Amino acid sequence: MQINPSIFKSYDIRGIYSDTLTDDIAYRIGRAYVTLVQSENQGKQLTILVSRDVRLSSQSLSQYLIKGLTDQGANVVDIGLASTPTMYAATSYFGHNGGIQVTASHNPKEYNGFKMVRAHAVPVSGETGITFIRDLVIKNVFSSPANIGHIETKINVLPELLKSQQNEWQVNLDNLKPLKIVIDAANAMGILDYPEILADTPCELIKLNFELDGNFPAHQPDPLDEKNLVPLQEAVKQHHADLGIAPDGDGDRVFFVDNNGDLIRQEILRGLMAQIVLKKFPGSTVCYDIRPGRITRDMIEAVGGKAVVTKVGHSLIKEQMIRENSPFSGESSGHYFFRFSYGSFESPAMLVWQFLNLISTQNKPVSDIIAPYKIYFHSGEINSTIADPKAKIEEIKSKYSNGQTNLLDGVTIEYDNWWFNVRASNTEPLLRLNLEAKTQKLMEEKRDEILVLIRS
Repeated sequence: MQINPSIFKSYDIRGIYSDTLTDDIAYRIGRAYVTLVQSENQGKQLTILVSRDVRLSSQSLSQYLIKGLTDQGANVVDIGLASTPTMYAATSYFGHNGGIQVTASHNPKEYNGFKMVRAHAVPVSGETGITFIRDLVIKNVFSSPANIGHIETKINVLPELLKSQQNEWQVNLDNLKPLKIVIDAANAMGILDYPEILADTPCELIKLNFELDGNFPAHQPDPLDEKNLVPLQEAVKQHHADLGIAPDGDGDRVFFVDNNGDLIRQEILRGLMAQIVLKKFPGSTVCYDIRPGRITRDMIEAVGGKAVVTKVGHSLIKEQMIRENSPFSGESSGHYFFRFSYGSFESPAMLVWQFLNLISTQNKPVSDIIAPYKIYFHSGEINSTIADPKAKIEEIKSKYSNGQTNLLDGVTIEYDNWWFNVRASNTEPLLRLNLEAKTQKLMEEKRDEILVLIRS
């Protein structure tokens, strides 16, 4: 069988079901994953937690993955349908040696894949295991374990996990105001999470697209694409709601819209959350990705925190967060990570609880809370198809060599009044531009100037 190596990406494994990703490949991935984790846990009997999203192919892929895990000697705890944050939390909280979520996140319905972690939800990324797994899957040569693993089914784990997170961070929900909240679950995994997250609050929940359906009939479960936010924005205005929430397909990313239906930019939300966390952990480090969002740095440093920039990618940010012992970090695509005694991982529940507490104590509309931080003007992420992305980045570096240059991820150039990042896609011949400036006019001028260079 020919294996397409492009399904093995920097943060996860992802492909088109029955084309680049098949049940047999899922089986091999299970065996390869056990081989990786066993090499780091010599002599231990492994227990791996497995869960899946609602995609039409997830159940079959899960079954073959579990067979691969058990055939390679690992025991499996199968928690069935669950969001990716639930997988992370359950793997950590219950002390398993690793966890795998069958999901393609926000991708269209024909895609599927795997997100994988070690004990304590430590990521398995490209450099820390996915390449190893890829090579083993392609070779398809595995050792023979002494025994076949067994399977345990465990359901309804979310309430216990949420209670643990609430207790660890001492979140008080008693003072929340009876806010009206619209949630567009996009027929995906947020349907399982958000009623539980809001269960002990006085908030009114207005549900959009709350029927689990792997065809995603309402729209693609990708809130990063603003057209998918339109139904939520309209519903917030129609119901005169205080807030709108849009989780992505597997529930590990979150987007908010304010009471006017306007998107709350992630760099502002991240900065607000950082300031809340830094009250609890003064002087701590907060990690965030290199895409422009200077207000985050401003807000961290304003309250005495240490701002650390990372490469783009949820696994890479988590890895840096663990190294820095950061209590909170965030990515511009909507991942929000919190540190618990048993691991560091995305916790949409903690994000929502903390933000609702902020709204309740401020006693003013969400739009008024956000307004003072709208001081920079952002281009959004703009993709361009380029035959040779590396050569184009070198050209950009040369043209803007009089600015302050950072090569952490692609190239970032900073001037006093504007700054930008250009980086290559990991899987496609694309360059991604993110640019910010102190005025709308300057942002548009420099955005267009750099796009001409990129596309020339």
